[in-house]
Amino acid sequence: MGIPEGLSRYPVYMDHHATTPVDQRVVDAMLPYFTEMPGNAASIDHIFGSEANQAVEKARSQIASLINAKPREIIFTSGATESDNLAIIGVAQKYQDKGKHIITCVTEHKAVLDSCHYLEEQGWEVTYLPVDQDGLINPDDVRQAIRTDTVLITIMAANNEIGVLAPLTEIGRIAREHGVFFHTDATQAVGHIPIDVQAMNIDLLSMSAHKIYGPKGVGALYVRSSRPRVGIAEQIHGGGHERNMRSGTLNVPSIVGFGAALDIAKKEMSSEVARLTQLRDQLWLG
Repeated sequence: MGIPEGLSRYPVYMDHHATTPVDQRVVDAMLPYFTEMPGNAASIDHIFGSEANQAVEKARSQIASLINAKPREIIFTSGATESDNLAIIGVAQKYQDKGKHIITCVTEHKAVLDSCHYLEEQGWEVTYLPVDQDGLINPDDVRQAIRTDTVLITIMAANNEIGVLAPLTEIGRIAREHGVFFHTDATQAVGHIPIDVQAMNIDLLSMSAHKIYGPKGVGALYVRSSRPRVGIAEQIHGGGHERNMRSGTLNVPSIVGFGAALDIAKKEMSSEVARLTQLRDQLWLG
């Protein structure tokens, strides 16, 4: 049976919550760093390394600008899963003398839940808060779950399966009032909706490039450097890269792509929301 006239021989890709294709503008930004400018960003004593370092710092600034952070607060990782592990386990190990209790939610991504399960095996206690019939967490439940030994609250910004948005500002305010660090996995939110780590009192934030038309294999963790300053225990040991928080040679082409993707997302956020809303309504109404 032939393909009906007007239809493509290929299926339509509609799994953008899992990953997105790379924007051609992002590809174009990345390409020179595979061939023409191959330097190691840590080798700043020669022109190739210096160029790579400048490209990394530009991307760091682009990412920081989108969430109202300082460039030095952006730590590059291999993706949001590593960022979640670094945030949760890194904070837990750094502050275990202050307490060994974490608050999270039953609908979190496995990168968060499995990090918490790992800590439970190390003697930590974790409170898993429920959600209502719409998948939303109640900030009052967060408040009531806080104990004197609570070190961290970790709640995702936007759910990766049903898309509901957590009340980050309210949770952040509660965490700050009680002197508890607040981490959010914002992988499905950054670049799609406005995120302001200062206004929302977010202390740590995980993100990934491949959810916003950037390359796979690169992510970042925002770590607050101003009061209350957050410390994390390094999980990957080596050359002391990324302010001694994440060792390893930086993936310059992908970092450049990450910065470019978020820069595009920042400029096109309003128009993209309008475009997606129109497509959603068209699909729903038929």
